[in-house]
Parts: sequence; C-alpha cells; structure tokens
Amino acid sequence: MTQVLPQTAQIVIRSIQYRDLETVERLCEAEADRDRAIGATDVEKPSKALTFRPWRGLKKAFSLVWTPSQQTFGAYLADQDNQLRGMVRVSPFNRTRSTWRVDRVAVVHNAEPIAETPTDTVPEQSKLSPKLSLATVGSQLLRHCFEKIWEARTWLLEVDVNDTALLALYRQNGFQPLAQTTYWLLAPEQLQEIAEREPDLPNLLPVSNADAQLLYQLDTAAMPPLVRQVFDRHVLDFKTSLLGSLMGGVKNWFRRAEVVSGYVFEPQRKAAIGYFQIRLCRDGSQPHQAQLTVHPAYTWLYPELMSQMARITQELPPQTLELASSDYQPEREEYLERIGASRVAHTLMMSRSVWHKLRESKLPMALDSLQLSEVLQGFKPARKPVPGRISLLRLWNQATTDPKADTTQPPNNASETDDSIRTNNPLLNLPVPTEFSDPPQEGPCC
Repeated sequence: MTQVLPQTAQIVIRSIQYRDLETVERLCEAEADRDRAIGATDVEKPSKALTFRPWRGLKKAFSLVWTPSQQTFGAYLADQDNQLRGMVRVSPFNRTRSTWRVDRVAVVHNAEPIAETPTDTVPEQSKLSPKLSLATVGSQLLRHCFEKIWEARTWLLEVDVNDTALLALYRQNGFQPLAQTTYWLLAPEQLQEIAEREPDLPNLLPVSNADAQLLYQLDTAAMPPLVRQVFDRHVLDFKTSLLGSLMGGVKNWFRRAEVVSGYVFEPQRKAAIGYFQIRLCRDGSQPHQAQLTVHPAYTWLYPELMSQMARITQELPPQTLELASSDYQPEREEYLERIGASRVAHTLMMSRSVWHKLRESKLPMALDSLQLSEVLQGFKPARKPVPGRISLLRLWNQATTDPKADTTQPPNNASETDDSIRTNNPLLNLPVPTEFSDPPQEGPCC
C-alpha cells in the first residue's frame, strides 16, 4: 500500500536552476557513494548524472546562440520547505524523442536544514524514513516526468539487480522487466593475448552518415521485436550532424578520449553484419568502453571484432576494456566466458508505456449526453420510400388473391370480376376460389 506524506508537508516539483547545481552535485556524490557501498559498478550511468559543473559554463554560453540545447535533457527537483528532497534526471533515448530514459533518481533520506534555520526548530515532517522518502518523493518525481513530457510514449531505465529499493520504486510506478544486461571486464593482459591473433576482416569499413541505413538494418536484426519496439530507433538515430560531431569532439578533447568505429560489409547481400565502437582513454585514467553489434547469423565475427578492438587498444597505455551483453545474446556471453572475461555488474532493463488520457469535454453533442431515442432517430428514413417493381407486384398479387380486398362490389358481379382478373393477369395461373365468404350463421333453436 502506497504511503503518503501528511497534508502539512507539501512537496513542490520544479525544474533545476543555476543556483541548485552545487546542491545537486553533493546529492549525486552521496548517491554514488551509496552505489559503491552496495556493490554497483556500472560507472557509465552515474557519470551521466554527475556532469553538471564541468559543462555548465559552456552550456550557458551556448544557450545564448541555440536555445534548444537546454531541451536535450531534463532535471527536476523536489522541494519541501526550502529543502532539497530529491532529484530525477531524464533524457531522450532516440532522435524522434518517442522514448525517454530515466538516468537517475536520487532521494535525500535525512534532509539537512538550511543555514538560517536552527537545528532544534526543524519541523518533524522533514525527518522521513528512507523507505517512506523513496516511496513518496521518488514516485512524485517520476509522475511529474510522465505528465510533463507529453512526447514520450515509452520510458526506459536500467537498475542494478541488487538495489531492491529502486526496483520496488520502479515496479510501483508501472515499469516492467524488458531484458537483463551483464557488464564484462577484460584485463590488459587478456587484451594483449587477444591482440596477437590476426583478425580476418577483409570488408571492414569506416562508419559515415552514408552507412546509416545499413547500421539501422543491422540494429533491427540484432534484437528481439519487443526491445526493438521500445527503443524505436530509425535511420536518423545512426547519423551524426555537423554540430553534434563538433560537440562530441570538444567533449572528447576535455576527457582525453577518442572514439573509433567500423562495420563489416557483406558484399553478396549488400548488408552490414557487424559493428563496433570503442571509446579510448588516452591518459589511462578511465577504462576503455566498447559497443558491439553482431548479426545473429554471423556469430563467428565475435573473435574477429574482439581481436580488432584489442589491437587498437595496444597503441595506448594499458587499461581494462568494458563491454556489455544482454540475455538475448547467448553467443556473446558464451564467447566472453570462454576468453576469461569477468562479470562486474548485472542490471535489469525496464520499460513503461504511457497513454495520456485526454480531458473529457461536456459538449452539447458529446456521446455521453445523447439519449437512446436521439441515437435511434438517425436511423429512421427521412421520407416515405418510393414503391418499386417488386412491391407493386406484391400488392397486385395480394389484391387478386384476397377476396376481402374489394368489398364495395356487389355480389352478382363477382364472376365477371374474376374473369377479368384471370384474363388481365397472365403471369399468375392460379385458380381463383369462387366463394371464400364465411358460412351463414345458424339461427337460434326454436
């Protein structure tokens, strides 16, 4: 049963502002320490929630030139009595913005009072238990995102399987399991051993915007229909704009990183059968991160592509390599276990569909206001129907066979009338009865 806050404790959901950046960073750092304490090792997702300060000056200057840059992600805060209760960060997952991703939900379990307020005058409503705080504040933050972002038809998130509190929160708000993801780690010694093998990739080509259609077809074939429907990717998702490439280059320059990608082309079928992208760290401060996509009918490409990526990493300082595999890719997991890769994290991918309910308008012609008689009125004929040939023939036959149809003729002319009908109606050769009148009534007994 969902627990609610008292009526006196009202939580206000608002967008993030410039003055909230330091507070949000402290909250994200506290959540990152909590994740490390419970053993969460997915370093990619928390890093997305911590990148506020390094880019806030550049984003602020860039917003003067191009305002839509502020709409690339959304962050909302939960305020209660001028105290930060929680934060949620969401971002669009695809170019059409039909699928959005929940990057982080952070909740303050024990709210600290502001500097001007004495400690002994802190209201009792601000002291919430962790379970109550996550169940109420987290749900309000998620519901606000569902109502605020109308263009999102599907929501997607990834949560560690050991974080039972977040799993309960997401299930409470309608998220269902979609797939299981396992993160693997390859040591520098293993990469050096794999790099000794010469890869057999004669049709390895660099990636450009002209290859977006081939990569889209490969991505479509490499995942089950349910995951494909939730991701809702199109050809545009595999293209990079000029502005996006410039921003990516500046971002990689600050992080001392480099991105190398390529795909394997099948000339006989005119299709891409394998794709890889590796983010290299030049100073050795962070592990290399790789993304791998292989067509299910060409699983023999796993050793070849891994050997190619291992050779690329040998030109940089020794560092580990991270990559992920889903439960619908058993061949990849089998290969990674065979080469000695170690499992470092196990997450659950969850999704939720949103159907926005339109407000009901009480119009005079609304369907709810129509009565049954008014509905049936439209099915009545507007005018008297014109008789056709079949109806005239039916009336003519009825008049000729019914003796009571003409009661104005005297009885002595009945034989002449029957003869005229028989001669004038050659279509029907039915015998005409001479007498169908009722028998005379008997009088009373004497």
